[in-house]
Amino acid sequence: MKIDLIIKNATIITLDESNTTARSLIVSKGKIVKLFSESEPDLQEFTLDANTKVIDLDGAALLPGFIDTHSHLLMYGEMLNFIDCRSPQNNSIEDILLKVSAKAEKTAPGKWIMGWGYDDTLLEEKRHPMRFDLDKAAPNNPVYIRHISGHFATVNSKALELAGITEAVMDPAGGFFGRDKEGMLDGVIHEIPALEMINPYLPVPSKEESIQNISKGAEVYLSQGITTCTDAGVGLDKGITELDAHLDAVNSGKNPLKMRLMIMNHLLREDGPFANYTAEQLQAELLKRSDNRVRLDSAKHFQDGSIQGYTAALREPYFSNSSEYGELLNEQEAFDREILDLHNRGFRIAIHGNGDRAIESNIKALGAAIQTSPRDDHRHRIEHVQTGSLKDLETMKELGIAASFFINHVYFWGDRHREIFLGPERAARINPLADAVGLDLLFTLHSDCPITPISPLFSVWAAVNRITRNGRVLGENQKIDVMTALKSMTIYGARLNFEENEKGTIEEGKKADFAVLAKNPLDCPHEEIKDIPILATIIDGQVVWENKVKALT
Repeated sequence: MKIDLIIKNATIITLDESNTTARSLIVSKGKIVKLFSESEPDLQEFTLDANTKVIDLDGAALLPGFIDTHSHLLMYGEMLNFIDCRSPQNNSIEDILLKVSAKAEKTAPGKWIMGWGYDDTLLEEKRHPMRFDLDKAAPNNPVYIRHISGHFATVNSKALELAGITEAVMDPAGGFFGRDKEGMLDGVIHEIPALEMINPYLPVPSKEESIQNISKGAEVYLSQGITTCTDAGVGLDKGITELDAHLDAVNSGKNPLKMRLMIMNHLLREDGPFANYTAEQLQAELLKRSDNRVRLDSAKHFQDGSIQGYTAALREPYFSNSSEYGELLNEQEAFDREILDLHNRGFRIAIHGNGDRAIESNIKALGAAIQTSPRDDHRHRIEHVQTGSLKDLETMKELGIAASFFINHVYFWGDRHREIFLGPERAARINPLADAVGLDLLFTLHSDCPITPISPLFSVWAAVNRITRNGRVLGENQKIDVMTALKSMTIYGARLNFEENEKGTIEEGKKADFAVLAKNPLDCPHEEIKDIPILATIIDGQVVWENKVKALT
């Protein structure tokens, strides 16, 4: 057998069933051929030539490539071109307006100015930038700035005018347009159904720009050790063109990541481009159009919004507003029918659910579909599961519904969940990972990038330490151990993706997808896990990203 790659003198963390370790391995045709307990592999039975690559890791750690099961690669790549309105870089609305004004000076009148990442709860004014704020900063340009949650945006008068949104606009079901004390539109657009009324008027990147955007985003993902990525909402903002962009980026070679796509539910409805498609048919089309490099993940749906926007649907009222419970985006009976239709067409279904009332609604819809049309190993999933109760998780386990937890929320919003949105008791239970482990529930962790920065090691750190931005431990009894957290970013992700037989662990016969780490995360202090440098990322036995500071030998 001809050997293409030798990795030696490594600390190989296989993450297999027995948690075994090894010191060297060999690869042929993109797959792991054999592991060795010695630092130098025994190569007597194998053929090497001048093209065989040898990597001496000098004791560095080799892990399975990280599997990102929920982020928005296309959105992230595009937002890298926008004004960065995140905090703490921006402490006030005035800071954001100065950036908008500076951009307007360099932008032709009538051209869009785009921004992203502002968080009203972190700004000094404790409010959203509003229509007339933005009018002053850019009087001759339409302005659109997306909230860090992704569930809101603020726009100026020019943007409303271009979208044909007048004072007489009616709020869509599940969303609304903010208004001031006089009842006038204030420019803040709440939730996806309302955002969909302006999305068609936003600038659409060209094919070349989309490829470049995804390429820039993929480079960041690769630098974090990610080898497989699921874009968790293809079609969310720009419809079918988002699918075309993903396929173009993969086919051009600009995106080397192994891609999986959640296709938005509206693209699968009667008036959508994939009306009446079965999952098998859509999978076949994606594979054909990408030379087998892009796979269907699921049909994606939403049933509520975000906790920090008061639009997550809760069973009990918000801590700081006893009259607010959030709301479900879909009426239950119609929701049940749509979920059953997708289930019967063979789709695995992924449903956004932050609030416990939305999680309950998702379980009801999925449970009804499963009971009406039983299907073995469906692996339907609920996204985020921020406030799921123990009973919710128990029912998910009974029904075979998996969870993808937005663990980064503990750090980035934990303090505000405790003090503003949920109160101490409920905040301590967000992302109840220990409960999931106790139930042997299939789960993964995610960053929901660009909502929080992409970094599997940060997510592992968050799950193990549960430390907030202000240094508080939030939910001591929901911490999990490092080994389990690493598996949630590797083999559990592979299981969630129906790919456990080909990736997720370092075992003979599996894909040679690896992340090379400067330190062993199982041995270093828990608080240092997030800071371990990634040295390289390897896909199918090929080095696709390498740390420029410390290159591989």
